[in-house]
Amino acid sequence: MNGPLVALTKREITIARRIGGGGSMGVVFLLVLVTMVPFAIGPDLNLLSRIGPAILWIAALLAMLLGLDRLFQADFEDGSLDQLQLGATPLEAVVFVKCLAHWMTTGLPLVVAAPLLGLLMAQDAESMLGVGVSLFIGTPALTFVGGVGAAATVSLRRGGLLMALLVLPLCVPALIFGVSAANAAAPGATVPFAAPLAVLAALTLAAGALCPFATAALLRRLGE
Repeated sequence: MNGPLVALTKREITIARRIGGGGSMGVVFLLVLVTMVPFAIGPDLNLLSRIGPAILWIAALLAMLLGLDRLFQADFEDGSLDQLQLGATPLEAVVFVKCLAHWMTTGLPLVVAAPLLGLLMAQDAESMLGVGVSLFIGTPALTFVGGVGAAATVSLRRGGLLMALLVLPLCVPALIFGVSAANAAAPGATVPFAAPLAVLAALTLAAGALCPFATAALLRRLGE
């Protein structure tokens, strides 16, 4: 990573820390949802144990969407996006760095918090480890895919709902294999843990390789 991209990474992380709300809001949302599920389902620990990984993954996905619509919003409003497009650094690399910084400030706290909240879903140690590893591997794919939706709605006021409608169907494959990997880590699972995890890693690599180009193409259309 060259100098401008390092500076951009530091800038994005610094802005996220100063503004606040992204990572903490996601963790609070995750906590609220995971806390409410046992009250809705009842004190059936076996049922909670079976659906726990799915609930944690769905909660993490929804929590990551909370601030994703503002990924390019501030840069679009203050003109920084135009300067980034005119710079010598390829816009695709800029998009990749911004998505990575967003994941570090929003997705990574969810990765840390979700296994701990698994205790509320009657998860054992192996299952919580599987949830943490699968979220660590899979949540970057959600961010890169979400970047495409954020770029498509960056010029719209209150485009968060439209962005969610565009992004959620594209996140289904990551959700399926993420939950499968988490379930495969549970004791007595018949599916090898490495199989769905490898597919999940492939989805993340594909999203990281392809989505920045689609996002950059959408952002360039704003200047036409």
